[in-house]
Amino acid sequence: MTAAQPTSVRQRLQAFGTSSLTDAELVAVLLRTGDVGEPVKELSSRLIAEAGGLAELLCCHESMGRSGPASPNIRPELAVVLELARRAAAQQLAARDVFGSPDAVKHYLQLHLARRQHEVFAVLFLDSQNRLIRMEEMFRGTLTQTSVYPREVVLAALRVHAGAVILAHNHPSGTVQPSRADEALTQTIKAALALVDVRVLDHVVVAPGQALSMAEKGLI
Repeated sequence: MTAAQPTSVRQRLQAFGTSSLTDAELVAVLLRTGDVGEPVKELSSRLIAEAGGLAELLCCHESMGRSGPASPNIRPELAVVLELARRAAAQQLAARDVFGSPDAVKHYLQLHLARRQHEVFAVLFLDSQNRLIRMEEMFRGTLTQTSVYPREVVLAALRVHAGAVILAHNHPSGTVQPSRADEALTQTIKAALALVDVRVLDHVVVAPGQALSMAEKGLI
C-alpha cells in the first residue's frame, strides 16, 4: 500500500524542504495568516502578482507606507526576510577578501540598490585585507542623475580608516551600461582617494537582475 503523500503546505515543507514550495506558498508560510475573507495562500498569490514578482514584493517594503500591495500587519515579515539576506551577505564580505567573491559583492549590492526607484550612489569601505568594514549610501538623486562629491567620499574613508573602496550605484532605467559621466566620476574619485592612499578597486553598476563591474570591463 502506497504511503499517503503530504498535502498541506507545511507538511510538504517538513517532508521535502523549501524547494518543494511555490513562491506563493513560501510567502504564505512566512505570513501565516491571511486577511478577513482572503485565505493566506490567495493573499500571497495576490501580493506577488500586484508587486510584479517575488523579488519586487520583497524589495518594495520601503515604499509600502505610502502605497503598496501589503497591509501594515504583514509588511514587517517581508522586510525582515530582505534584511536577513542583506546582513548574511554583509557577514560574508566582512569575513573574506572581496577579490575572492566578486559575485557575492554584486549580490550584496543588488540586495541594497537594484530596485530603488531613484538613483543612489554608495561606497563599500574595506580594510587593508579588502574585507568589508561597512557600506554607506552617500548620495541620492533623481531617476537620471546624482550629485556626488568626491571630498565627502574621501572624508568618509578616513573616518573608518579604509584601505580601499568599491563604488556602486544603481540605474533605475534597468540598464547597467556605465555612461561617460560614470567613467569620469570614477576617475575623479580614484584620483582624490589616491591622495590619502585609499585604492578604488571597482565601480559596480546594478539594476534589477543584473550587475556590471567596471573593473572587469577594464574601465578602471
